[in-house]
Amino acid sequence: WEAQTLCLQIAHTGMVVTTDLPDNLKNIHPPGKWAVGERLADIALAKTYGKEVAYSGPAYQTMKVRGTSIDLYFTHTDGGLVAKDGQPLNYYELAGKDGRYYPAKAVIKGDYVELSCKDVSAPEQARFAWEESAQPNFYNKAGFPALPFRTDSPYKNIILK
Repeated sequence: WEAQTLCLQIAHTGMVVTTDLPDNLKNIHPPGKWAVGERLADIALAKTYGKEVAYSGPAYQTMKVRGTSIDLYFTHTDGGLVAKDGQPLNYYELAGKDGRYYPAKAVIKGDYVELSCKDVSAPEQARFAWEESAQPNFYNKAGFPALPFRTDSPYKNIILK
């Protein structure tokens, strides 16, 4: 994911998230290639042809440590942040100074996500969907799934535009 993110520095490139498309986690290649094609077309329409269309899910932008929690802010919120299935957000983790990650409670608070974890009293880092089989429910209201990320990435300053 980070290698792909690095490529976003190149003009007229994009990255399609497909975490929601596989119907069998033993074969992560989505059977409905048309959905991938539609997402790629939206990127081309927006980035190459200048059309005002949503083309990405929420992309991590920055974080703010607030006591025992971390607030995460995103670009590409297009209409707002949602849990697509109406359930609590999943696949979020927090780590403290020791770098050990624990599952986190994630709650949408307007335009950001608040993370907390009883096992991490002084959080310093967060990550989302950081496993190959993750099928998270975090989306924007335009219907695009969020991009996996980790806040301690050496490439964190490359923000999806």
